[in-house]
Amino acid sequence: MALPTMTPEQRSEALAKAAAVRKARSELIAQVKQGSVSLAEVLKRADNEDLVKKTKVAAVIKALPGIGPVKAAKLMDEAEIPVDRRIGGLGSRQRAALLEALNA
Repeated sequence: MALPTMTPEQRSEALAKAAAVRKARSELIAQVKQGSVSLAEVLKRADNEDLVKKTKVAAVIKALPGIGPVKAAKLMDEAEIPVDRRIGGLGSRQRAALLEALNA
């Protein structure tokens, strides 16, 4: 299936929208890094916000203070969460397991 052809105006609008989404997502990750937003708050916001739903779980976990790539991979493995999973795709059991693993 071929991609639809876009006018230059449509293309520039799409690029601006994508840039705004990337900026908002990076601000969310920065808030998690600073500790002003907890993982529990991020999971709660995922119920209402599409931006949060489409954020990768691994990116949020790696942004938590004191957690690097190795520990993040271990936590995701313990909670049985695939590496490429997004927050909106987490089930209630996975959310609970992830929060429990972080509090332990």
